Amino acid sequence: MKKVLIIGASGGVGRAVATACEARGDRVARLSRRDDGFEITDETSVDAHLSALKDTFDFVLIATGALEIEGAAPEKSIKSLTAKAMLDQFAVNALGPALVLRHASDLLPRNSPSIVAVISARVGSIGDNRMGGWVSYRSAKAAVNQIVHTTAIELARTHKQTACVALHPGTVATPFTQKYLGRHPSVSPQEAAQNLLTVVDGLGPDQTGRFFDWAGVEVPW
Repeated sequence: MKKVLIIGASGGVGRAVATACEARGDRVARLSRRDDGFEITDETSVDAHLSALKDTFDFVLIATGALEIEGAAPEKSIKSLTAKAMLDQFAVNALGPALVLRHASDLLPRNSPSIVAVISARVGSIGDNRMGGWVSYRSAKAAVNQIVHTTAIELARTHKQTACVALHPGTVATPFTQKYLGRHPSVSPQEAAQNLLTVVDGLGPDQTGRFFDWAGVEVPW
């Protein structure tokens, strides 16, 4: 039995991963805005909720994120960019996970294997970007990838059995992606959860600081 913490546990992917972990006998703690008032862009809220946890966890998943915020769709080109839309994307998709990762050294055991993973997206890969567009979302996900990589370097100094990674779950059929499902093959949240857990179960400290997709294939930064 593993001790698991899911941040963003009311969302499609987070909820599915939490349920899958419970089904295999893990002890799961869930945090979300809807159920717990956990505001990932508010450092006071993040600090209060995470500091209140009195345990360490074998697996921490940060499954928060947003594609459209306040009706601002992904830009078709940089000409469509607005300051507010970009700042909103960075707040939710980069700052939020960073505020959680600030607590990673306290949430994870120092002397036993553990995983901390952040749900990212392939469109955040600079090396894989061949189409342009989606500037704010891409940039925020690229930023969180850098945050994950940096955190991994720092955690390795004190948590030598920890892997800190970014994960791309594929296109998952949730309200998050509903308007865009026609463009790409998609999977259910339940299938995505099983895929991600298969990847996570194969990770160790040698994979820390890297970016993997749902099939365990490394994604270029």
